Amino acid sequence: MNLSETLVAVFGGVFAVLAAASLVGAVLKFRLAPARPHAVIDNLNARLKAWWVMIGLIALAIWAGDGGVIGLFAFISFQCLREFVSLTHTRRGDHRALLWSFFVLLPLQYYLIAIGWYGLFSILIPVYGFLLLPISAALGSDTTRFLERAAKVQWGLMICVYCLSHVPALLTLQIPGYEGKGALLIVFLVLVVQSSDVFQYVWGKLCGRHKLNPAVSPSKTVEGLLGGVASSTAVGAAMWWITPFSPLQAAAVALVVNVLGFFGGFVLSAIKRDRGVKDWGSLIEGHGGMLDRVDSISFSAPVFFHIVRYWWVP
Repeated sequence: MNLSETLVAVFGGVFAVLAAASLVGAVLKFRLAPARPHAVIDNLNARLKAWWVMIGLIALAIWAGDGGVIGLFAFISFQCLREFVSLTHTRRGDHRALLWSFFVLLPLQYYLIAIGWYGLFSILIPVYGFLLLPISAALGSDTTRFLERAAKVQWGLMICVYCLSHVPALLTLQIPGYEGKGALLIVFLVLVVQSSDVFQYVWGKLCGRHKLNPAVSPSKTVEGLLGGVASSTAVGAAMWWITPFSPLQAAAVALVVNVLGFFGGFVLSAIKRDRGVKDWGSLIEGHGGMLDRVDSISFSAPVFFHIVRYWWVP
């Protein structure tokens, strides 16, 4: 199959699964709680509605071409950075550094992807950005909690922009025999990592008994983690045909990104607990903020990108 046929097959399958899950959710609501709130069922249905929108947006972005994908993730990075900054302590002296982050480094990072300049893309933020931002903040002449504030801005830029930008950067990889199919790598990564979140939620609700770390993430269980990672690794193995990987390689890569995805959500949960909030925002019904939805991708995307680049790009 060519790229278009493969994308139609994949998204057709995803939308079929969403349709079946939505039907199950509607039946459960009708039979168990037709006229009253039900925490689990209502949360499930809210998540499903959000999934329809999110998968639809990704499908439209891919249909629009590389520019659509890069634009979508640039917007996601902007929204995530806004949520991160809104929940962390900043002062007037940080405003110049924040302007650099939002309106120079973020668009420049995605522009470098658009023109395929890997050399500068890979070091713009972790080298030049990390040096520029504290210099800019120091020029604000505000030394109160300076180290903490500088680290927060740098960390937000790293997670929300640098790490997430590795998703559309997959479009730039030139893999022999796989030219022009980078969008399928994005589909593989997003579906594997996001399915892990779904499976962890389902397994945790069905048989979760042992809390993993209640102080950081009260809802995560050992059973949910193991069941979710195992299930989504199987999903990755089943999707080998849209990648340059063999079934065994697809399973191994899926296992790595699933584990990293879990720790992405875990680390970002620790930050939320520190700030005394449950979610990063309320943009997405049933999911919280944008950063709540892509926290797992932020940790898995850079590693996935470099695994593919090291092993499959000459």
